[in-house]
Amino acid sequence: MKKGFHPKYYKCNVICNCGENKGVLFTTRSTVPEIKVEICSQCHPFFTGTQKIVDTAGRVEKFNKRYAKSKKSEAEATAAAETAS
Repeated sequence: MKKGFHPKYYKCNVICNCGENKGVLFTTRSTVPEIKVEICSQCHPFFTGTQKIVDTAGRVEKFNKRYAKSKKSEAEATAAAETAS
């Protein structure tokens, strides 16, 4: 093996930024001494049951408005076809 080719591995602590766990999530080995993660099983919405839809641009309302308009057009077209026959 070449000398100085492979990186040095440290005992690494993985810590969540939420602060819920009050410290280390788990310990592993890595090339950095500490890894900070943004989300863990204590603060992730899937695990906590506090999921919510974040719609900052109004995309859901825009979709519903378009879909309602197309449904209304289809209903009017079928009603017009029935009266014409």
